Amino acid sequence: MQPKLRNRSASRQESGHLGGAMRVTLSPVVVLLHKGLVGPMAAWISPAGVLSDHYTLSECYTGSNGDVGSQLNGLSSAVGDQPPLPSTGAPITFGRTEVIDNSLNPDFVRKFILDYFFEEKQNLRFDLYDVDSKSPDLSKHDFLGQCFCTLGEIVGSPGSHLEKSLTIGHNALNSRTGKPAPAMSNGGIHSKKCGIIIISAEELGNCRDVTTMQFCGNKLDKKDFFGKSDPFMVFYRSNEDGTFTICHKTEVVKNTLSPVWQQFSIPVRGLCNGDYDRTIKVEIYDWDRDGSHDFIGEFSTTYRELSKGQSQFNVYEVINPRKKMKKKKYVNSGTVTLLSFSVESEHTFLDYIKGGTQINFTVAIDFTASNGNPSQSTSLHYMNPYQLNAYALALKAVGEIIQDYDSDKRFPGLGFGAKLPPDGRVSHEFPLNGSVENPQCNGIEGILEAYHKSLKSVQLYGPTNFAPVVNRVARFATAVQDGSQYFVLLIITDGVISDMSQTKEAIVNAAKLPMSIIIVGVGQAEFDAMVELDGDDIRISSRGKLAERDIVQFVPFRDYVDRTGNHVLSMARLAKDVLAEIPDQLISYMKGRGIKPSTAPPPYTPAGLQSQI
Repeated sequence: MQPKLRNRSASRQESGHLGGAMRVTLSPVVVLLHKGLVGPMAAWISPAGVLSDHYTLSECYTGSNGDVGSQLNGLSSAVGDQPPLPSTGAPITFGRTEVIDNSLNPDFVRKFILDYFFEEKQNLRFDLYDVDSKSPDLSKHDFLGQCFCTLGEIVGSPGSHLEKSLTIGHNALNSRTGKPAPAMSNGGIHSKKCGIIIISAEELGNCRDVTTMQFCGNKLDKKDFFGKSDPFMVFYRSNEDGTFTICHKTEVVKNTLSPVWQQFSIPVRGLCNGDYDRTIKVEIYDWDRDGSHDFIGEFSTTYRELSKGQSQFNVYEVINPRKKMKKKKYVNSGTVTLLSFSVESEHTFLDYIKGGTQINFTVAIDFTASNGNPSQSTSLHYMNPYQLNAYALALKAVGEIIQDYDSDKRFPGLGFGAKLPPDGRVSHEFPLNGSVENPQCNGIEGILEAYHKSLKSVQLYGPTNFAPVVNRVARFATAVQDGSQYFVLLIITDGVISDMSQTKEAIVNAAKLPMSIIIVGVGQAEFDAMVELDGDDIRISSRGKLAERDIVQFVPFRDYVDRTGNHVLSMARLAKDVLAEIPDQLISYMKGRGIKPSTAPPPYTPAGLQSQI
């Protein structure tokens, strides 16, 4: 029996969350891992359930020996006021930490910000790995242990610090109780413990400022027998319970006692949680290849002190407490000076939307012959009178969300890979409505209507070329680079791309423009080559030139089809994934060009440029 779904807004009112969400940050720290393993450690993290009130989580490990990292996994997730998606049983990776080399007590820098709902059970799983190579494939690395908990369990623990044992083996949630089943070790031992994980949560403030700082050192202690020290700095934010959480590491400056570290930027909320008088502890180490870095000394400051900039107030003595206790004439282990300090507000996606940025949506549909005869039910273009085909579902899923950010609700609809009447000319950028002068359609329903009419008038042919439609949209994006418009191209296709090299070049060129590309693959074809266009893991390049930004998101539609035939759920899943990267892609373009959101939206004028796309 399915539980009844409650209205999210009503639930939040009942629980006292009336104004905005609570935000949580996840900070990994490992303490005393069991010995026996060697290598870099990394952590993986992912949510199970719906997340949307924000907290800061810190994960701390106590477990095995080696180079470590962690991962947080979950079962399902949903967004906004949508009901939670039913569990598929497969974990969804939320994020990964960096790798820590040769450490029994890895202290991870990366934090994970999760949305927290008081009224929902949000299952989490933490996995710890010994990293043996640069491969992103987890099967290539040694699994060290895992633990299960809920976000509410962490937040509700004393001081929001939860301590749990790590166990080896794949734990599944008991279908009856919802609790983790007993773990089996690789040797068949039930619940074999391999260390402790400590997970802490801290609510983030609403501060959106980002500070940029630069430091230098002077006459730091010499720690290396041959040569000078290789110093680096580690910054810690103090917590409300008096403990400290790592928030930044500088790079290592080799063979010097007077290093000048590079400028770095960090959100103010990450540095002090918006509390300008909260203690910030800074430790200086001499880097060693084997991971046993030598402690040089430390000092403390506050954000308020740092904000005074370069002055006599921001020259700090580096103190090594042990040396100070042993040596009566000890003065310090060198000094660290703040060279520069600046702060600016971090703009959000909604800041730009509120400031008047319009999102121009264009769709391009694959009309190649591999889709099958549209009059036959086996065709991907078959128009079933009772339900939408995969092309129409993908178009509606993405378009109905994006259309809210376009004031005139008129969108160009294009087709590619078909022979056009009357002469049978093959085109890779023809207007679905047949109007070369004005290919715009009225809303998403207008695009669907034009799509259905085109199926009756054109002949499906080939090949599958993307570059023409990418370059077409890019031409219009080139003319509007002031931040007033951002272009999103949705390509829906059934097969392997034919002009890969031309498309890669087009994408690399488009990455400099206010533009994003979504590619949805329909049907059962293999889309391995498409993954190359999605630069999540490896940034796309062409002719030795690297794309300035990652602007492509590719997904196969079959991964989002609901097994019960619930198309609304399928569309919600698809839209959530393919649109998730658009806000960050828009912000990365604006930030890279130094474009700030307008304080007030400009008066509406018809988009003359878009009418020509």
